[in-house]
Amino acid sequence: MYCLTVSSLNEIPWNELRARAVHASTTSYSPYSNVRVGAAGYTTDGRIVEGANVENASYGLTLCAECSLVSDLIRQGGGRLAGVAVVAGDHQPIAPCGRCRQLLFEHGGNGLLIDAGEGLDAKHLHELLPDAFGPEDLGTRKDR
Repeated sequence: MYCLTVSSLNEIPWNELRARAVHASTTSYSPYSNVRVGAAGYTTDGRIVEGANVENASYGLTLCAECSLVSDLIRQGGGRLAGVAVVAGDHQPIAPCGRCRQLLFEHGGNGLLIDAGEGLDAKHLHELLPDAFGPEDLGTRKDR
């Protein structure tokens, strides 16, 4: 497990996350699209988790890098995500798809920061996924 010590969640190590996401992209399994994607996330307790896309001949079964990242989060004991960087094989940021935005919401919430690239302000997940549906909604939405 890789840990960083910071004094505040405002000190998310974006450069480190970008570098880790670039490295993760090199482990991608992407023989169909030839688009390697890597992701790195920073947890509220200072850990870094990583993921890479894993494609499948049945395209709908493809796992995005963010899916792999959340799997790594759970494998390391869970927790909450504070910041996530996602890059394509060209090392530039790429926005999470809709499915991944929902997945990231479950493990980071509205306040999760999504990297927009060096020199740009990170976006809060609620900007990318307004009015998200989460676990807290399940109990209130059941049939009566």
